[in-house]
Amino acid sequence: MNNERVRFAVVGHPNKGKSSIVSTLSQDDSIGISTRSGTTTEAEEYGVEDERSGYRLIDTPGFQRPHKVLQWLQSRATTAELRSKAVAEFVADEDCQKRFPDEVKLLKPLVEGAAILYVVDGSRPYGSEYEAEMEILRWSGQPSMALINPIESDEHVEGWKNALEQYFKLVRIFNPMAADFDKQLELIEAFTHLKPQWSEHLKRVTENLRQRRETQKHNCSVILTRLVDDLCFYQQSQKVLDETQATIIQPVLEKQYFSWMIKREKEAFQELLANYQHFQTNLEVAELSLPPDLFDCEQWYMWGLSKTQLAVVTTIAGAAAGASADLLVAGSSFMMGAVAGSILGFSSAWFGADKLLTTKVKGLPLGGYEASYGPMKNKNFPYVVIGRFLHLYQQISERNHAVRESLDIQNSELQNQISSLEKNSQKELHSACGQLVRQNKIDFDKLQKTLLLLF
Repeated sequence: MNNERVRFAVVGHPNKGKSSIVSTLSQDDSIGISTRSGTTTEAEEYGVEDERSGYRLIDTPGFQRPHKVLQWLQSRATTAELRSKAVAEFVADEDCQKRFPDEVKLLKPLVEGAAILYVVDGSRPYGSEYEAEMEILRWSGQPSMALINPIESDEHVEGWKNALEQYFKLVRIFNPMAADFDKQLELIEAFTHLKPQWSEHLKRVTENLRQRRETQKHNCSVILTRLVDDLCFYQQSQKVLDETQATIIQPVLEKQYFSWMIKREKEAFQELLANYQHFQTNLEVAELSLPPDLFDCEQWYMWGLSKTQLAVVTTIAGAAAGASADLLVAGSSFMMGAVAGSILGFSSAWFGADKLLTTKVKGLPLGGYEASYGPMKNKNFPYVVIGRFLHLYQQISERNHAVRESLDIQNSELQNQISSLEKNSQKELHSACGQLVRQNKIDFDKLQKTLLLLF
C-alpha cells in the first residue's frame, strides 16, 4: 500500500461544482472553473501526495446522455453479475466512444478501479432525470460517496439526501468554496468508510496534510522575519562629487527608497501566496483601498495597539511618558506602499522631532560626499510591516483553491493578536521591534519563533 495512491473519480451532471471540489481537495488553483456548462471536456487527474502517501482526484466531464447509455448497458446485462462487465464493454466499444464521448471519459476511471464521488447541487430540486446516471454509477460496482454542494443555498439538501441514500453508501454536504481545512480533512477521513483497507493509508494522508499546514505556518514566520529585517535596515545612498550634488540627488534617492520598499513587500506577499499554492490569485497591492479616516486619532486604537499594550511597550522600552504616542498608529491599518507619502507629510505635525527617516549628506574621508535616505526610524514601523503581512496571511491561509475572486484584504486588529501571546513573548516581540528601529542587530531565530506564535 505504500506506493499505491487512492483514486477518486469526481462525477455528476454538468455545472454542479465538480471542478471546484477537485480544486479545493487537491489544493490546485490551476483547475478551470466556470459557471458555463461543459467547462471540463477531458478527464484530468490531480493529487495531493508525497513519497509516503497521497490520493488522486479525477475531474471528469458531466453526464450528457445518461438515459441512452443506461439503455445500452441494459441491453448487454440482464442480471446483476454482468453489470460491471457491461460498463467495461461500454468504455472499450469504439462506437460508444464516438456516440457518448463524455460518458466514456467519466466511466473509464471507474473501470480502472477509481472510487466514486458523485456531486449534486443542493440549491436545485431533485429530479428523476438524475436517476439514470446514478444507476449507471451503481452498475460500475465501485465504492461510492455522494457530495451535496450547496452552490447558492441549502434549500433542497434534505430532498437530495433522501434520494441519494438509496444509491450511495455515504452522503455528505460539502461546499468547496467555504469548507475550512478541518472540514476538508473530515471528508478525506470519511473516505475510509468506503473501503476499510484504505484506513491506514488515508490516516497517513491526513497526518501529512496537518504536518504540511504546520510547515506552511513556519515558512510564513520566516518570510515575515526576513521582510521586517530587510525593511527596517534598508537605506538608499549615492556618492557624489560635492555637497550641492548631494542635496540635488536627495529626491531621487527618496523615490528609489520607496520603490525598493514597495517591491520588497510585494515579493514577500508573492512568497506567501506560493507557500499556500495560490498561483492564480489576483493580488494588486498598490490598488487596495485604505480604511476611511486612517489618520483620525479616534480610529487609531481600533487599528493599532490598545492602551494596555502601549503601557507595556513603554515600560519595556523605558520610554518617557510622551514618547508612547508614537506607537498609537502601530500595526494593522497601514498600507505601507500606498501611504508612504502621507506618512511623511503627517509626521512633522504629529511626531514632532521624531523623524520617520534618517537623511544625511556627509563628507567622505577620501574626498567627495555621500547622500543617503533611510533607514526608517519611527518606532511604529516594525508593527506596520508585521500587521500588513498578517492581514494577507489571514486571507490566504483560509482561502480555498476553488475561489477565484480577486483577493480583498480585510483589516483586523494587530493588538488582539499580540494580546494572545504569552507575556514573555510579547516582551520579546516589543524588544525586537525596538532593536530594529534602532538598527541594532537582532537574533533572527528568536524573532522568527516569536512571530510564529502570531500565525
